[in-house]
Amino acid sequence: MKKTSILSVLVAGGILMTGCGNTEETKKEEKPATEQADKAEQTKGADLSAELTAYKQFALEQMDQFLLETEKFVNLVKAGDIEGAKAAYAPARMYFERSEPIAESFGDLDPRIDGRLADIQEEGKGEEEWTGYHKLEHALWVENKTEGYEKVADQLLADAKELHALVQTVEVTPDLMITGAVDLLNEVSTSKITGEEEIYSHTDLYDFKANIEGAEKIFEILRPKLEAKDKELVATLDEKFKAVDDLLAQHATADGGYVSYEELTEENTKALAAAVNQLGEPLSQMGIILE
Repeated sequence: MKKTSILSVLVAGGILMTGCGNTEETKKEEKPATEQADKAEQTKGADLSAELTAYKQFALEQMDQFLLETEKFVNLVKAGDIEGAKAAYAPARMYFERSEPIAESFGDLDPRIDGRLADIQEEGKGEEEWTGYHKLEHALWVENKTEGYEKVADQLLADAKELHALVQTVEVTPDLMITGAVDLLNEVSTSKITGEEEIYSHTDLYDFKANIEGAEKIFEILRPKLEAKDKELVATLDEKFKAVDDLLAQHATADGGYVSYEELTEENTKALAAAVNQLGEPLSQMGIILE
């Protein structure tokens, strides 16, 4: 779920919105010819239609896999296969985490699928209203059982199917895409870096990696436009993404997964936090393509 972090200040500062304007309102209202010309000049060279299409395609692919992997996970839970469900849990969630800027845009579906107990309680709801992956995470790692959680599993699959259908209809805007990259880092710099996202399974590094991959995908899609504006920024982003990826690789396992977050030292987590924060500032500057 989306959280607030110090990186949000970068977004609030207006960096990402530079020159974006309210194009929809402009279309609806009659403007003097000079103002229309000014607007055309402001948006000249900012056609991101191909990039928006590419990002939507990426999100659709992620949601296709998320639905497939969620169905496998649910079937394992309902079959009482605790170890199988544990093994399927984190890899399935990575598809959701990569495309979370879009997945989060549909009302209460995100908390139903991805809500932690603390999030539910903060909203004044009781534990009986808690659903989704993290409730099943608690069942598997804390209670070491699946019996009695069949309806929770069924609801998770139903919610995943609803999300999959809605993503087909989403309108991807430049703001959603560009601010989404920073929002993914916000996810890392809050719940992932503290270990509170996967508080029972300690599979936080899977989510961490998926959020970084989601942000990096947006950067890669925008790369040609960014290089035309600021090659130095692109070089900096390449360097900062590599720094985060290299640190994560230190905690990878032979089977392509990641070690338990409990195995990381305070020095490890500080290094990851610093690398993410150093990536956040230049990443927020991608809004220059809207100038």
